Amino acid sequence: MGLTIGVDIGGTKIAAGVVDEDGAILETHTVPTPPTAQGIVEAICSAVAGAGSGHEIEAVGIGAAGYVDDKRATVLFAPNIDWRHEPLKDKVEQRVGLPVVVENDANAAAWGEYRFGAGRGHDDVICITLGTGLGGGVIIGNKLRRGRFGVAAEFGHIRVVPDGLLCGCGSQGCWEQYASGRALVRYARQRANATPENAGILLGLGDGTPDGIEGKHISAAARQGDPVAIDSFRELARWAGAGLADLASLFDPSAFIVGGGVSDEGELVLDPIRKSFRRWLIGAQWRPHAQVLAAQLGNKAGLVGAADLARQG
Repeated sequence: MGLTIGVDIGGTKIAAGVVDEDGAILETHTVPTPPTAQGIVEAICSAVAGAGSGHEIEAVGIGAAGYVDDKRATVLFAPNIDWRHEPLKDKVEQRVGLPVVVENDANAAAWGEYRFGAGRGHDDVICITLGTGLGGGVIIGNKLRRGRFGVAAEFGHIRVVPDGLLCGCGSQGCWEQYASGRALVRYARQRANATPENAGILLGLGDGTPDGIEGKHISAAARQGDPVAIDSFRELARWAGAGLADLASLFDPSAFIVGGGVSDEGELVLDPIRKSFRRWLIGAQWRPHAQVLAAQLGNKAGLVGAADLARQG
């Protein structure tokens, strides 16, 4: 199969890209994300038409945040869109006249990294995305493992602290409450409030108050040596690495790939994640260690992965 289109549904824009067999994006087209569920379906079709104009397209892959059924056809539940058992595959196929595959967006990103990014050369890879929340994907034996009902690898909602912080999913103590961009901001605000004398650079980048601290301020302040910003990254890394150690006990991969916005800070966050991983890995002194690698495709991973999954059929 030749060219396929991958679609990434974002909070503010929907991006469609024409992708070749080598994972190269040949052309993209973006449209604003509408406020209604039906409007989003129409926008997806518009983006596909815009990107595919002038190309011979074989299939379309769509990455959607939420639970996608085992047939890769229906979005069972989407947290940010009013989709409940939404037959997205059928609706888009009817409008664009091409075969469509629907996949969870984190799974699509994991597949993109496995095929064309940091996972190349590995047969067994676990991906986590440290963004606003925490997502993931599992590739074992060169296959994307989705579980019986298609909703595996929701790593962010593994409970790591019994009766811990309330999560948006309704549970308490979920991993993403301790290892995510949202958690990083909480750590920084708490520390800046407790010891403002150690957060001079960090506070100066915002409005001067702990509540004014945002993720971009923490990154910039850490690069300038701000103690509170650096300590906040270390706290996030401690939880992230401990979680990877648990996943190693479950899956025993050869590599973990860490993506998402938080990972853009590179070794600032990856080095302490590796140290925490080794600290909490059971039998660490006697067993081989999985590599902990930075994702390579950035925010294109989901689009590229969705396009390649459509090619796989």
